[in-house]
Parts: sequence; C-alpha cells; structure tokens
Amino acid sequence: MSYFLSKAILDFFIAFGVVVGGSMLAGIGAIFVYMPPTVVMFEQASRLKIWALVAAVGGTIDPMRVIESNMFEGHLSPVAQQIGFILCAFLGAHTGTELIRLICKGG
Repeated sequence: MSYFLSKAILDFFIAFGVVVGGSMLAGIGAIFVYMPPTVVMFEQASRLKIWALVAAVGGTIDPMRVIESNMFEGHLSPVAQQIGFILCAFLGAHTGTELIRLICKGG
C-alpha cells in the first residue's frame, strides 16, 4: 500500500477516534455530575472536531511549513499530499461528529 494512502487512512481514523472517544468519555463524565449525557456528548463532539484535525495531522505548524516551502519552490506534489492528509483528517472528524449526532439523535 502506498505511503499516501496508509497515512491518509491513519489520519482519518485518528481524527475519528479523538471525536468519538472524547465525546463518549464526556458523556460518562456528564453522568457523574448529573448532566444530560446526550447534550454534553454532542457539544463536545463539535468542540473536539478542530482538535481532532490537529491531532491527526501532527500539529498545525509542520504541515503548513511543508505547504509553504514547497509551494514557493514549485513542488506541488508535497503540497497536494498535505492538503489530502488534512482533508482525510477533516472527513474523519466530521464522520465522528455525525456518528455522535446519530447516537444522540440531535441532542
């Protein structure tokens, strides 16, 4: 399997896992403090979305540095790869958020 495809799949599932895992644990915590777990889970899923993206691509500075340096040098292949990784991570985070919304039935 190619490097791009394997890293893109990993980025998807890392972002997905951050959103789903964080939301589920927030729901468990909500039970302990007598709050409605579905509302807390849905709110946390929305808040965790951007952090899941950051966690999946390995931070915000390195991918942006790769995009900047290669763009100005005219090397578009690494730029397209980084954008692809960011898109896969976003899709994973969004899929996790939609799964939590489905589980909570809209909060």
